[in-house]
Amino acid sequence: MILKPNMRSQVLPMPVVLISTVSKDCVRNAAPWGCIMPILRPLDEIAIASWLKRDTLDNIRDTGEFVVNVPTADMVKEVEICAKSFPPETDEFEEAGLFPHPSVKVKPPGIEGCVAWMECELVEEILREKYSLVVGRVVHLEGNDDFFDESGGMDFEKAKPMSMILGPDGVCYTHPTSER
Repeated sequence: MILKPNMRSQVLPMPVVLISTVSKDCVRNAAPWGCIMPILRPLDEIAIASWLKRDTLDNIRDTGEFVVNVPTADMVKEVEICAKSFPPETDEFEEAGLFPHPSVKVKPPGIEGCVAWMECELVEEILREKYSLVVGRVVHLEGNDDFFDESGGMDFEKAKPMSMILGPDGVCYTHPTSER
């Protein structure tokens, strides 16, 4: 079957992350993101694609900092709440019942209960007509001890890092398994 190019999201699974930021007025923001990827190895830079009108993008531009939080598949409710459009003065941690995870190198907090936290500093923004590509440098990477062994290996079955695929009826959330 030949599909239209704009249907790529129906065949391409994407990770789900929550990006946490703090506004210049110190309001906490958390927003789900699927358009994220590592740039080269080791994982010291990442890129995210953003619509131009997003509080998260404004906060990254204003402060130069953000945290990429990898939620578990059990956090669907919280992710869905964060996907709603709130006014910029709304603390989305409070709205979604999220608890802050202390950051080490940046001001925005991470989100407690996530699989991992990538604290990032803005390196570059590549502005396009309808979207922006944000390049961030990971300045601190931390895995949740509940999901990693001493060597840094993730227990995928326990962690269930969230991913998604879009279909004709909306988002379907999923997670990797350890079956080979």
